[in-house]
Amino acid sequence: MSNRDRPPPEPAGLDGLPPLYSISKGEVVSVQTYGAFVRLPGYKKEGLVHVSEMSASRVENASEIVDVGEQVWIKVIGREIQGDKVKLSFSMKAVNQGTGRDLDPNNVMAEQDARRRKHFRDETGNRITLEAVLNTTCSKCGCKGHFTKDCFSAPGLQYALLPEEDDEEPQQQQQQQQQTSTATLQKDSDKKKKKKVKENEEEEEEGEEGVRERQQQQEQ
Repeated sequence: MSNRDRPPPEPAGLDGLPPLYSISKGEVVSVQTYGAFVRLPGYKKEGLVHVSEMSASRVENASEIVDVGEQVWIKVIGREIQGDKVKLSFSMKAVNQGTGRDLDPNNVMAEQDARRRKHFRDETGNRITLEAVLNTTCSKCGCKGHFTKDCFSAPGLQYALLPEEDDEEPQQQQQQQQQTSTATLQKDSDKKKKKKVKENEEEEEEGEEGVRERQQQQEQ
């Protein structure tokens, strides 16, 4: 395992807590929708077994698996200090509930779950920050999507986004094609008109020659 994949070192101040990755049997003292709190003998601090750590199968509600007062085997998979509070995370699915045998002796599942929880917290924080910015209305220009301190518009002015260069090129090409097509149609129309005029002139000349021939025949 590379150093990058290893869990970060534990912070100081975790003395008096059950060792990380240790296995113990504890009592369920509280059941919530999202998990159950378990107290270990000899420790005052309770730990949370999240619903995702109760079974290899999906669990919707912790009450489906455990009840208050029930004895369960747990494995300590997390010890964190958040502000002035200490958070203990337990896992039931990593321990055989009948024998107490460790089902994840190399702690592979525990480390994967820890990275997944950290990634989820990061993504959630970024999403909340992004949504807050997108839903903010600037009091200076009245537009959404930026704070007043970041606004670059002068009072009373509105700015429109310029089209991308890639968007302008197809429009120019389309206009050029339309112009070329119009010019071609105009040339064809002019040719037809000239041909019609020429035909009329030829017919008139033929008619005049016929009249002259008939006059000559009458004179003879």
